[in-house]
Amino acid sequence: MEDVMLSVIMTTYNHERYIAQAIESVLRQQTDFRIEIVIGEDCSTDRTRAIAEDYATQYPEAIRIVTSEKNVGWRKNYYRTIAAARGKYIAMLDGDDYFTHRKKLQMQVEILEANPEVGMCYGRSERIDEQGNRSIYPEGECLTTFEAMLRRNPAENCTTVARRELVAQYYAEVHPEEHPEWRTDDLPMWLWFAARSKYVGVDCPVAVHRVLKQSVSHNPDYRKKIEFVESLYDISLWYDEHYNNSQMHDELQHSRHNTALWVLSYNGGISEYIKRWWNDIKAYRPLIKNIASYGLFVKKICWRMWLKQKR
Repeated sequence: MEDVMLSVIMTTYNHERYIAQAIESVLRQQTDFRIEIVIGEDCSTDRTRAIAEDYATQYPEAIRIVTSEKNVGWRKNYYRTIAAARGKYIAMLDGDDYFTHRKKLQMQVEILEANPEVGMCYGRSERIDEQGNRSIYPEGECLTTFEAMLRRNPAENCTTVARRELVAQYYAEVHPEEHPEWRTDDLPMWLWFAARSKYVGVDCPVAVHRVLKQSVSHNPDYRKKIEFVESLYDISLWYDEHYNNSQMHDELQHSRHNTALWVLSYNGGISEYIKRWWNDIKAYRPLIKNIASYGLFVKKICWRMWLKQKR
């Protein structure tokens, strides 16, 4: 039997509404090599597993399911699904996203095959929220530097293809399981790729990423939203320290501070804003000279006055 060239890693939990579209989008890929779908099903409480098992029965040579009797959580599910892959390359696709470009995998594997120094390839994504609003990510240029990745990850998980051997090296070197404060596994992985190899961007949309209200990365609770963004900056600061001699420490601290205060300029009370501002300054004194924080405070006062008048 022909060897598997690429494994699509599909982690899923309670994706009953979306999992069929995700699987079908992989089955429709046009490639001249063999691919497999490895579905990490983490004991969903809806029909996600039944749907996945039905597809695995129909396509036994193309689809395998990794699961257990008990829920193991997103991080272990992610790792065990990757560990089960057999392909030279792996592509990521969460169970609520789907591929749109029919030759996405063919195009990205060709790039990696022709450029041994490139460890990961990504493309643009089309983000769709629950109201049907659409946007393209990333906006502007598809950046490919380590510094760009530290500032903001341009590689949406559903658009990536990476060398499996390097993914294994990432886990062996970084040990993300030792960082429970990291709320995502894709950013630290792609930052490692940016530090240890080259990565390239394909300048066209290749997949859809659904922006769901109750997901980890898109939460309507402003405090949880701040916690998630804090985690992203914690990851970037860790990588800046370990792989970049902390050259971007000041810039990242200022961006982290301003992002939290921007959210608080619209949400919460004035005392919450001031408390956050002061705690950040105590932790990193140079932030006291950050002019943006004072402008955001004025904005918060004006915002509260406008809300009172509206009532």
